[in-house]
Amino acid sequence: FDGDRLATASRLVAKVDSAAVQDGFDLYLHGFIVTDDGNWVVVQQGMNGDSRVARRYHWLAEGLKSFVDQPHAAIEGANQGEIVNLTDRRADASRQRQLELLHNLGPDRIVSELSALERGTPPPPAQPLLPHLVMPAHHDVRESDVVMRRLHGNIAAAADRGPKDFAGLLLVPGVGARTVRALALVAEVLHGAPCRFSDPGRFSLAHGGKDRHPFPVPLKVYDETIGVLKSAMQKARLGREEEIGALKRLDDQSRQVERYVTGPSLKEIVAGEFDQSHLLGGRSVFGWEKPPEATTGKPAKEEQG
Repeated sequence: FDGDRLATASRLVAKVDSAAVQDGFDLYLHGFIVTDDGNWVVVQQGMNGDSRVARRYHWLAEGLKSFVDQPHAAIEGANQGEIVNLTDRRADASRQRQLELLHNLGPDRIVSELSALERGTPPPPAQPLLPHLVMPAHHDVRESDVVMRRLHGNIAAAADRGPKDFAGLLLVPGVGARTVRALALVAEVLHGAPCRFSDPGRFSLAHGGKDRHPFPVPLKVYDETIGVLKSAMQKARLGREEEIGALKRLDDQSRQVERYVTGPSLKEIVAGEFDQSHLLGGRSVFGWEKPPEATTGKPAKEEQG
């Protein structure tokens, strides 16, 4: 049998259970058992020094398709709560994003960017690594529910692209600035890693809500967004990736600018949406939105941008 291949497998198995699975157990026993025909089994054990409890990790070469995607035959041990498990199938997006960061930025710039974030940005609220959306008990969207730097990054990226530039980029005529802002949030859902979803209320700023929370659904924006996504998917099936790539670039740009961009408060953003709602086909379960002059007697403001 291939000794080098088995040695590599042995090292990789140990590395996965010590780095990709971060559960508080330090490996101290590694048993690698090989048969005459080259099949193998791994039984390794970790110890939690605080609880003085052990956990055992079982690997089986037979049927193993990946060392990093659901590779274990079994893990034996008492439940210790939430852990970082990058071998979970749902963590695939996180694994891919890590590779992209290393490829695009390199180790030195990653360290530099992390240092800048730690100096100037408060840490995000704690949440599981996997994409569990934990919604607050209240229904309305409050500023405390939203990481404003991310929302400002979406808005700034949309403003920078501009309706004409983005329409040309996506090859879809008629897409306005407000639709681009919605697409920035949609693109993040499509391409985001799980750790980006700690404030799910933010995504309601894309298309509002049918009960006016945080504002009525702007049907024109809603329809334009659906049109862009349908066009992107149809062309992608034909091997044309321009529009899918454009959405990815919009998400990337949002993340780049969110570190330093500022903007209005959530209250001001929502107020602006209500002010423009009638121009964008705003609708809720209460009916169509009327212009401000229809309810206050004051002239309605013209749409900006």
